[in-house]
Amino acid sequence: MATGYLEILRARHAARLLVGTLVGRLPNATAAIALVLFVRAEGGTYSLAGALAAVYGVANAVGQPVLGRLVDLYGQPRVQLPAALASALATTVFAVAGTDPLPPACAAVAAAGLLAPPLEGGLRALWPSVLRREDQVHTAYAMDAVAQEVMFTAGPLLVTLCASAWSARAALILLNAVGVLGALSVVLSRPSCAWRSAPREAHWLGALRSPGLLALLGALLFVGIALGSITVAAVPYADGHGGETVYGWIMAALGLGALLGGTLYGARRWTGPPERRLRVLVALLAAGYLPLMLMPGAVAMVLLTVVAGFFLAPAIACAFVLVDRHAPRGTVTEAFSWLVTTFTVGASAGTGVAGPVVQSGGALAGFALPPAAGAVSLLVLLAARRVLAVPAGRAVVAAASENDPNRAAEPRFSPRDRA
Repeated sequence: MATGYLEILRARHAARLLVGTLVGRLPNATAAIALVLFVRAEGGTYSLAGALAAVYGVANAVGQPVLGRLVDLYGQPRVQLPAALASALATTVFAVAGTDPLPPACAAVAAAGLLAPPLEGGLRALWPSVLRREDQVHTAYAMDAVAQEVMFTAGPLLVTLCASAWSARAALILLNAVGVLGALSVVLSRPSCAWRSAPREAHWLGALRSPGLLALLGALLFVGIALGSITVAAVPYADGHGGETVYGWIMAALGLGALLGGTLYGARRWTGPPERRLRVLVALLAAGYLPLMLMPGAVAMVLLTVVAGFFLAPAIACAFVLVDRHAPRGTVTEAFSWLVTTFTVGASAGTGVAGPVVQSGGALAGFALPPAAGAVSLLVLLAARRVLAVPAGRAVVAAASENDPNRAAEPRFSPRDRA
């Protein structure tokens, strides 16, 4: 099972890029919990903590595609490292100054989120130049999705440990300093320094001028809504079945399911069009959410949550392949950054919608949202079957790029080589 992943990690620069990206993204991945812990330690209310976390999230959702476009235009080192330094500086200013007065605090938090470097999209843009073979790139995408689950599981633990050992202020500053080191490791690597986006057509919409990419983002918006709604629906369920401990187990089980699913998905080579495979995975994802409505005892519920999360990472990994195929030439980093933004917005919308639904209908109504959102995602994919088909000119572009000096930076594979 691990052979495919080991083959990827043995490739030159691959392990450094993966680890550096994960470390560089720690400040972003842990921002919400770190902000809440800091605000509470400063004597602020939960409302203030939530509001500042929301400010960071909205700013980050805006900043990722903007910075992604700048990376495509000017290269990774000239954008990623300055952004990482500026984001860390803004966080440090907030940590030192505190929440009073509030307007400068909000401005610092917004700057930290807006300037968080698009390392996630940057890594996915680098994989083709590092691995060359398309089947290896697909395996790397799956490994990437699995690594995300590990980071989002271990990241909050690191924040709480740092806050317990020192202080919430120290945790904020330390994790951002570590994040800068991670970004530095990536941008100083040879693949990052050598990477150049393919020549792009000037267009104000950038990556969003691709109908296939728009359809894909629309589908994944509802996957994010499904995931976000579970985090709210699980609260009233946990209140009646053991409290915060049960809630923690449910959230951990969701991540464990994704981790297992992504590991198994990346362990084999897949054949057939990825757009059809994505439809199957999203259908299985939606079906996996249905048993949660049974709301059995805590142990059974945790096991059902593992199943519910199983197809999440495979669906995301498959979506990575389609993003790369449908990104207009020269916009690959921006396209992947739009995926990050869309999923973040979807998850935030899911939590927002689930709140009043749970308030009026209880946990059962809340757990009805994930399968419904998953079904809508599948309907979007079915409606967009034609636009999600691989563009007819892709093979021509790939053939023409044989003589393109930028081919190694952003290769396009022939349909004959599809995995």
